Amino acid sequence: MLGGILLLVLLLAGCASAPPSAVDSAPADSTYRIGPGDGLRIFVRDNPDLSLTVPVRPDGEISMPLVESMVAAGKTPPQLADDLESALSTYVRDPYVTVIVTNFVGTYTDQIRVVGEAARPQSMPYRNGMTLLDVMINVGGLTQFAAGNRAKLVRQDDGDEHTYGIELQSLLNGDIKQNVPMHPGDVVIIPRTYF
Repeated sequence: MLGGILLLVLLLAGCASAPPSAVDSAPADSTYRIGPGDGLRIFVRDNPDLSLTVPVRPDGEISMPLVESMVAAGKTPPQLADDLESALSTYVRDPYVTVIVTNFVGTYTDQIRVVGEAARPQSMPYRNGMTLLDVMINVGGLTQFAAGNRAKLVRQDDGDEHTYGIELQSLLNGDIKQNVPMHPGDVVIIPRTYF
């Protein structure tokens, strides 16, 4: 009985800081969803007065002529184009709308966040095929006080939160085995060294 409990405790402890090979490397859904702060170029065929560039407001909505307010955040560009066509059909015969994202920010749940002892902690939009090394290049590496090999990757999988140990200092020193694929919504936490 005691041996079984000890085995269970060791297994649970191992899950909290899994090696990079244990990090889920399944491809992430790369469908881009519009988010607050994105810039959108909207083209309405044969209607140059309705074709314009608009920002997505912090509330996730956009405004344009004949469409006072419409939710854009969380939609793909084709979904937003379909919604705009429906809204404009009251005023324009057979509108054909194309939406192009010109300034990428993405939804908050699609962004990758880096906190702690990165040179430039920040949120960044997820890009298809993005890896941990891409993220570290984007944040400028580690500070001199970073405990890079004690960093954590926090990932949401089907509503469950999983935490994995990652060795950023080893990765930045050339250990490419530490380079793992990133998923939308990942959080990288870089602790400070103990003096």
